Amino acid sequence: MSISKSTTRGRRKKDTIELTEAEWEILKVVWEKEPCAAGTVQEALAQSKDWAYATVKSTMDRMVEKGFLEITRIRNLQLFRSCLSQVQARRSELRKLLARAFNGALTPLVQFLLEHEGLSKEEAAGLRRFVKKTAGKKQ
Repeated sequence: MSISKSTTRGRRKKDTIELTEAEWEILKVVWEKEPCAAGTVQEALAQSKDWAYATVKSTMDRMVEKGFLEITRIRNLQLFRSCLSQVQARRSELRKLLARAFNGALTPLVQFLLEHEGLSKEEAAGLRRFVKKTAGKKQ
């Protein structure tokens, strides 16, 4: 009784990440549970999304083609792993937001958040500590 194991990787360019809302939802589960089967992802999303197994599986297969996920096959079991880290995905989304809404500049985004979204006293204090900590590292 032998176990056959093969891995399939997608063809994503490293700097091009365009995730749909559905892909984000699936990646969140994969990051938490990887390696995992499509059924595991569908079950994890059952409370928040009314997606059939076939919908989840076909979306995950497309994500493999895009290079966002990889599949490890063990006999007839397919286990999915992410090819993207949470940092890579978040960075891509942030860059897209910055380019679209703030001409690529970070300072106007932070100013906008402070002026229009507000911070609690605890959040403001935490942000000040973080800025001091990171400013010290860059000098």
